[in-house]
Amino acid sequence: MAHPPVIDVSALVDARASQAGKLGAARAIDAAAREWGFFYAQHHGVDAALVDRVVSQARAFFALDEVRKLRIPMSAGGLAWRGYFPAGGELTSGRPDWKEGLYLGSELGPDHPRVRAGVILHGPNLWPDLPGFRETVLAYLDAMSALGQALMRGCALGLGVPESYFAEHDTADPLLLLRFFNYPTRAAPENLDVQWGVGEHTDYGLLTMLWQDDAGGLQVRTDTGWVDAPPIPGTFVCNIGDMLDRMTGGRWRSASHRVAVNTSGRDRLSIPLFFDPDFDTVIAPVPGAGPGQDDSGRRWDGANLQSFRGTYGEYVTAKVGKVFPGLKASLRRE
Repeated sequence: MAHPPVIDVSALVDARASQAGKLGAARAIDAAAREWGFFYAQHHGVDAALVDRVVSQARAFFALDEVRKLRIPMSAGGLAWRGYFPAGGELTSGRPDWKEGLYLGSELGPDHPRVRAGVILHGPNLWPDLPGFRETVLAYLDAMSALGQALMRGCALGLGVPESYFAEHDTADPLLLLRFFNYPTRAAPENLDVQWGVGEHTDYGLLTMLWQDDAGGLQVRTDTGWVDAPPIPGTFVCNIGDMLDRMTGGRWRSASHRVAVNTSGRDRLSIPLFFDPDFDTVIAPVPGAGPGQDDSGRRWDGANLQSFRGTYGEYVTAKVGKVFPGLKASLRRE
């Protein structure tokens, strides 16, 4: 197969679908998660007009001059880790990625218990001054959260547990992190040690759902080498995160992936939504999962993911500080 499989997930999002239809989609997810750690979700039920509006808003934001974009820098987002960073401002394995981005997530006001407690990754968004931007993003978050829950029902069935398993144990209040990324077609400055749009990495949580434009550049690591995951209209590229790998004892793969430096002649836009466990979820194997073998030999970072013990909050907090070390240091001084 030239790229990860395309799976019709309509039975998982349609409440009227038959159990046979759900199980068919679930088995396809199980097979893809075992072999690839990636799949394309087709017939996903997210309104195409809403997707188009989100894409238009993202392009409008990145078309602003740097001064206007930097009115909402990540340094102003504080513990919520929201806001804009310029190209080269995010690191993977200590090396700058050649992309700029806007970090967004669930909109939580000052009275939310976790915001009051100063819990990292929880808080209000920093909104650019663009008509309709806030409303469009919040509608998209709602739609993608619903899709995430539907896909996790399919994941549960694929693992042989009740379809409500993840909603009852891990995603009653999922951590939703939305990113707008723009990969400039201009070359990186020579003083930056840039090799990739995004260097090799795995995602931290349960499931990532990615919209990408037609410029291409996403690559997935397989047992036989790197394979392109090209854009397919009307789909989201979905991949398994570290926590789902851990929960399945390595049955499902949190596969390494990367993005090539953009040489298409036009900027590349991608919009990932990270559907992650509740921050306080204690990560535990799903019923029937084995303990998991040391997987450090196949992981990009050499870490033994199967040895992790703790909450998702503990895992993700340790990870995000490596992506923006300057911001983490500034927060420690506050």
